[in-house]
Amino acid sequence: MFVIAGVTGNTGKVAAETLLSQGKPVRVLVRDAAKGESWKKRGAEVAVTDLDDVEALTKALKGADGAYLLLPPNFAFQNPRADNGKRTRALFEATEKAGVRHIVFLSSVGAQHEAGTGPIGAVHDAEKIFSASKANVTFIRAAYFMENAGNSLYALDAGAYPTFLRPDLKVPMVATRDIGLVAAKALAEGGKGRTVIELEGPQEYDQNDVAAALSRLTKKKVSVQHGPEDAMVPALTGAGFPQPWAELYREMTHGVNTGHVTFEGGAAQHVRGTTTLETVLEGLLAARK
Repeated sequence: MFVIAGVTGNTGKVAAETLLSQGKPVRVLVRDAAKGESWKKRGAEVAVTDLDDVEALTKALKGADGAYLLLPPNFAFQNPRADNGKRTRALFEATEKAGVRHIVFLSSVGAQHEAGTGPIGAVHDAEKIFSASKANVTFIRAAYFMENAGNSLYALDAGAYPTFLRPDLKVPMVATRDIGLVAAKALAEGGKGRTVIELEGPQEYDQNDVAAALSRLTKKKVSVQHGPEDAMVPALTGAGFPQPWAELYREMTHGVNTGHVTFEGGAAQHVRGTTTLETVLEGLLAARK
């Protein structure tokens, strides 16, 4: 039995669908029972639980050969790192009590660093906590999500692609679909000790590449509109982001721009997904219609 969190998002959904298509038993974790109905129709078991409910989580994880876990953003958190720490400890306690054999945890590029990475600090803490697990643990350190480009598509009609990342800086990016596929593969294969997978797409891209791809797909000129890092917090809070989260995203952006948020290398397994940037952008553009 494989237990999958995050099935109402992108990565967990793909992981669960992939395992079900292979005829493997799957139990999905949802907060709302109504969101589990479609999974029941596909043959999955459904467990209703919050990720900080140790008792319910332990019950949901019982009998699991493997579990895919993650820390979805919760913008209600006023102290995101500390609040995510509480949620991580609840997840850890539940997996230990349930006796899960293998945990696949969604981490991030840059998670080897304790500071200077914004929201990535939460998964740095999670890696430390889960490294003490009795289970085998696989950390998927995913690159910058290609889907993040969707946050800037509002300016397409003006021929602009706004970004706070350096336009000419090549960075590893990955499609969330590839994360789900790698998670499913890791679960199906089982784990051995502590493993780190550094996951990116078929090539590195810069923001000029994103604008060029959008130009090809929309058949109109799209240019990068580069904003200074100092303007990021006011822009995000003006768009409705809570102040603590806006500050964390600014710190992460600075970390990417300065090369601090990057892969560790070393003993980590380096894996490339197959989904291209243009494929992801095509999907994002289709969703806007």
